[in-house]
Amino acid sequence: MGIREQLGKDLDSLEAEAGGLQTVSAEVIDVTEAGTVNIRMMGADIYGVACTDAYRNRKAGDTVAVRRGAVPVVLWRLGDDPADTEQASIEQTAKAAAEDAQVVRAATYGTGSPAGTGWQAATAVFMRKVDGRLELYFQVGNASDPSPGTPSVPSPKPVTVSPTDSGTWRGGRPDEYASSPTQGDWTGRGNRRGAWFYGSRISNACAGKTVAKMTVAFARKTGSGVNAKRPLHLYLHAHATAPSGQLNLGDGPEELLRLSVGAKGTATLPASWRAALASGAAKGLAIYASGSTDYMSVTGGQITITFS
Repeated sequence: MGIREQLGKDLDSLEAEAGGLQTVSAEVIDVTEAGTVNIRMMGADIYGVACTDAYRNRKAGDTVAVRRGAVPVVLWRLGDDPADTEQASIEQTAKAAAEDAQVVRAATYGTGSPAGTGWQAATAVFMRKVDGRLELYFQVGNASDPSPGTPSVPSPKPVTVSPTDSGTWRGGRPDEYASSPTQGDWTGRGNRRGAWFYGSRISNACAGKTVAKMTVAFARKTGSGVNAKRPLHLYLHAHATAPSGQLNLGDGPEELLRLSVGAKGTATLPASWRAALASGAAKGLAIYASGSTDYMSVTGGQITITFS
């Protein structure tokens, strides 16, 4: 059999196999740390569904095309053209890059006067550092050509603070059986409370700055509680480091984020919470729930701080 005949036979076989498959739409419930997605398809929730490379910028709430079969696969997102929906994000990235660029076109020197026209002799040079970048000011005897305006000072760049430690408490003491912060009670042995500790990292990052926003990233571990979306019951706490006794809870609870099994997500902290964390009145975050309904173990805890 020739190459063309074999290729035609192979294509016919593939088409026959594909004929038994069906593509349907589904809603993304959550995106997991592994890059798979949890979806709701034809009234049923399916977890850990793989995606093709064509499905980018994955997020909860997306409507996607799914190839059904023994192992379903998300093919692509359905909806608007990304060229339109991503325009604002592209412009913001370009603006940030431009703000980081130096405005001096060239810097040269020599023993004689510079060649060309438009040069002015500077009688004094001043410099300072603003937002980590150098500013120069040249004092001239006669400003024959008006000076460019000074750009406004941009807001400090966002900072991400990672926990120094984390853990779980039950019965007034650390629970060595939980490897990650955990809320609730799955076995009837008592409710757990988990926490993330940051020392003075948060208040140090905020010192001398105006905080506009704080977000925290979490991921729900597999094999902890029911698979469906359940809320994190978030609290503040005042412990700089993990206590040897009871973990005392502060303000809360706030249900800022709901996660299905294996999913990752980001929650925006209330204004009063970010003020307490920025000042050092609060030191970190905790989770606590009663009973098995919202039982789960959680990783992450990275706090991103945006300034104005």
